[in-house]
Amino acid sequence: MRDAMTERAAPDILLGHAPKARPLLAGEPLGRIGNLTVRLARDLEEIEAAQEVRYRVFHEELGARALAADLQDRRDADRFDDICDHLLVVDNAIDGPEHRRIMGTYRLLRQESAFAAGGFYSSDEFEIDKLVARHPRLHFLELGRSCVLPQYRSKRTIELLWQGIWAYVNHYDIGVMTGCASFPGTVPAAHAEALSFLAQNCRAEGAWRVSAVARRFHPMDLMPGEAINMRSAFAAMPPLIKGYLRLGARIGDGCVIDHDFGTTDVFIVLPVETISSRYINYYGADADRFAG
Repeated sequence: MRDAMTERAAPDILLGHAPKARPLLAGEPLGRIGNLTVRLARDLEEIEAAQEVRYRVFHEELGARALAADLQDRRDADRFDDICDHLLVVDNAIDGPEHRRIMGTYRLLRQESAFAAGGFYSSDEFEIDKLVARHPRLHFLELGRSCVLPQYRSKRTIELLWQGIWAYVNHYDIGVMTGCASFPGTVPAAHAEALSFLAQNCRAEGAWRVSAVARRFHPMDLMPGEAINMRSAFAAMPPLIKGYLRLGARIGDGCVIDHDFGTTDVFIVLPVETISSRYINYYGADADRFAG
């Protein structure tokens, strides 16, 4: 949900170890709950339909700024769409063309694709290249552009997206999930308690430490610890960030203001090995049936 990064050469270390040879087939189901299915986009038409869903959520609902081309086409798009896999939530109960049944989406950027394109999307905000370089034996996946249409924002839709992500992670032997997550608005002080709680209790340390790039760094630790109420701080966090924390994610150092999307961004670091077996069993029970 941020500006596209500038083109630049990525270090060789970004390649990491090779994923499984067989790519997931576009369109094969990765999870299913009721009439909803999660799968990868099959063609340009479906990617454009996902971009339309993103436009409706990010620009029409949340007020993000759009480029002239985006306004004309009514799609949220950038250069990374061509190199990412697009996870889709499809409502099979809706009549009409398949691409008009798309109700939610998540964009997935694997490490080798990021390398080929010059780097990760989030490199414009956070020093992800340094993080990847410290873990040459692990394969990274960047998640972004997560959105669901309002009428489908339910627990089961989120669970379905995570079924799809888990199947994808297993298939490609992903070791680390990363990406930006956002608070609404461009004033970090408006989220002082939640950001301070993250900075003091959830910060990635040691080999997992990652910082906002210096020119965009804004401090997160805005309140003394004794003034923070853990319950209210957690309640004030966006659902996506709370979901990541429940899985065991850690947070980068510093936040970044994205004026185009009107958000305050934090960086998520989620090593797969740290995910609780409770969640692996929950999402894996169904998702493993669909992953090759």
